[in-house]
Order: sequence, then C-alpha cells, then structure tokens
Amino acid sequence: MIKAIALDDEPLALEILQSLCDTIEYIELKKTFTKSDEAFKYLKKYPVDLLFLDINMPSISGLDFYKKLPHKTMVIFTTAYSEFAVEGFTLSATDYLLKPISLSRFQQAVEKAFSQWKLQNQNIEQQYLFIRADYSLIKILFSDILYIEGLDDYLKIHILNQKTVVARMTLKTILQKLPETEFIRVHRSFIIPISKISKIRNKIIFIGQAEIPISVSYEEAFLKLFDQK
Repeated sequence: MIKAIALDDEPLALEILQSLCDTIEYIELKKTFTKSDEAFKYLKKYPVDLLFLDINMPSISGLDFYKKLPHKTMVIFTTAYSEFAVEGFTLSATDYLLKPISLSRFQQAVEKAFSQWKLQNQNIEQQYLFIRADYSLIKILFSDILYIEGLDDYLKIHILNQKTVVARMTLKTILQKLPETEFIRVHRSFIIPISKISKIRNKIIFIGQAEIPISVSYEEAFLKLFDQK
C-alpha cells in the first residue's frame, strides 16, 4: 500500500484528488493540505511514499517545496500550467498531471508510481525478528539462527555464538515469522535454516555439533526443497 499526501492551495483540487485516490486500491491518501508549512511539518514527522504536489502556490512553488523535502519521496506534480512540466521532470518527478485531471490520466500516473514503489521495496526484506523472552524483547538475526527446537508450547532458539533463547511460542507460530525460502521444518520438534546445513547422512542433518533427525512426515518436502538449492 502506497502512503501518500496531497498539497494544493485550492480545497476543490484536493477534493478531486481524494476522490481519484479512492478509486485506486493500492494508494492510501493519508492527509491533504492547503498550507505548505503544515505539509512540511507533517512530512518531517511522518514520511510518505508519494506526494501529490501543486506547483503554482502563493507561499512557495511546488518545485521549491519538493527540493526542501528531508526524505526521498516520489512526487506527482499537479498544475494548470504546462510550462512547468520540463522543470518538474528534471527533479525526477514520477509524473506530471495537467488540471483538470481525468481518471484515465490519473490512473496512468499512479501506475507508474506503483511500479517504482514495488521496485524500491522488492529487495527490502526484514532480516530479523523480535522474540519475547526473559521479560524482554530480544532481537534475533535470521542469519544467526542455527536451529529451533520445539518443546510443547516452548521454543529453544539456538543462536550462533550467543546464549540459547527460550520463549513461550509454538513451532508453527515462529515458522510463519521466518523467510519461507530459508527455513524449513524437518521434524515435529525442529526447524532449521537451509544455509546452516553442513551435511546430511542417514536422515540426520548436521549443523555445527548438533544432529537433527528428519522425520518421515517432513522428509519429502525437505528433500524436494533441498534438491532445488
């Protein structure tokens, strides 16, 4: 979901943008502003993905406003004056909408923004999780996990060069929090990271000094995934 705001000194223009955004399922127009200083204060505190920005405003031009932004944000300029288009694109604007804005032209612009947003976010994946244990929230990097052992409603998370973390959680629950291409359940009591396997022999997985059995019910899925690596 793309988070957006709109800045335009004309309230009617903002109402139109709001109605247009309401037709697009992947855009959430968080707020609209008629005053640039209020919009700027909001953006400093709450960065967004996309800004709909009028160019011709009384206190500051949209072009100058965009140059001052503290965070990298996609922008779609909106204006009734086509002569600003060239300068708008020199600022790497996602698009430039000429008022009055048609639905088809708006859809074209936000589709471009959506494509850029997906490209920017496709490689940004969380590399850790937080586990509540010992009355604390403990940050554990996926890359440090050696294996996870299930004991009824408890887990023992064995971690590289760190103390084992014991948490009240099921294997099923934690598996949903782990990257599915990197971790797999191999036994009713064990989840392992594929990358930490040193060898497999006689249905036993070796990870460091640990020997982890592969149970019959998980064997087929494990071998299928392992053959793809």
